[in-house]
Amino acid sequence: MKKPSSRIREEIAKLQEQLKHAETREAERIGRVALRAGLGEIEIEEVDLQAAFEELAKRFRADQPGPNRRKGTGEGSAGSGQSETVASGAASGITPEA
Repeated sequence: MKKPSSRIREEIAKLQEQLKHAETREAERIGRVALRAGLGEIEIEEVDLQAAFEELAKRFRADQPGPNRRKGTGEGSAGSGQSETVASGAASGITPEA
């Protein structure tokens, strides 16, 4: 049975809200770790911090094989939506050393 478009829109809206909450939890978690590492006390431009996080994410992704990746291939980059969320958390201090 096919779903009416209004039902699909409702499901999309619920999923978008779930995504928003999940990103907020992730950003808060990373922010707490960064603060404990002392990054909140360091003056650094947000773009530089985001670049460092993207490099860190790439390093960790290279160590985790995915369905289309072999371990250690070094493929993958930070998604723009997630990077923006992380960078927002970066204002509260996120560090590559974390």
